[in-house]
Amino acid sequence: MLKDFSKEAFDIIIQAGQSNSEGYGFGNVCDPYQPDERVWYFNADGTFQIAQEKVANNAIQSNFSLSFARNYINQGLLTEGRKLLILRTAVGGTGFSDNRWKLCDDLYLRMMEMIKATLALNPNNRLMVLLWHQGENDAATQMSYEYYHEHITALITSVRKTFDVPTLPFIAGDFVADWKHKNEEACAPIIAALKDVCNTDYSRFVETADLDSNREDGFPHPFGWVDDIHFCRRAIYQLGERYFEAYRSISAQA
Repeated sequence: MLKDFSKEAFDIIIQAGQSNSEGYGFGNVCDPYQPDERVWYFNADGTFQIAQEKVANNAIQSNFSLSFARNYINQGLLTEGRKLLILRTAVGGTGFSDNRWKLCDDLYLRMMEMIKATLALNPNNRLMVLLWHQGENDAATQMSYEYYHEHITALITSVRKTFDVPTLPFIAGDFVADWKHKNEEACAPIIAALKDVCNTDYSRFVETADLDSNREDGFPHPFGWVDDIHFCRRAIYQLGERYFEAYRSISAQA
């Protein structure tokens, strides 16, 4: 049976950036995330689905929005009669340097259209937070601090201004330490820019130095990669919990 989503009141979470936001955390099929009919995805193709993990070659593939959503509900932030909607706008291997996330670039425009579409469904829908994890692609192209800072600031400012949510929380996180330590010089300007942006009102930066990559986790990678750039499934859940705690700290000060 088709579902009329215009009759649902959603708290909307924007999940944007590249692959660690899209979700490449792999792990054992034990202890899967249990889908909850209160938590939904809105996908880039305009479809809705109950939020859930993927299965890839007998491994579970996860993303940090799921543990964020679980904490959001468990901590009582989802009020009676409302549901959570996660806008899945992230795409792996993308950034500002390849003209994907700057204002007027395709992924930025698609994200904005997804926000508009979901807000238009019901006047009671509301934007709650922008969760961002991105920068590895721009580090690989040796982007400068100034360039990254300019464009990430423009993106945040545009979302807040366009949708009249000047206090919309923005949360970003550090890279996987396993990969970052091999690329310190290239990563430093991006992380410095993110930290400075997150040192402004209604923004937070999440540390990740102790979170393992897929390579470090030791679980056989379903695609045979030696993967040091993506958080493993166990770590991606911890990352979501840290993003949630960052969100709570912003809410407490609002």
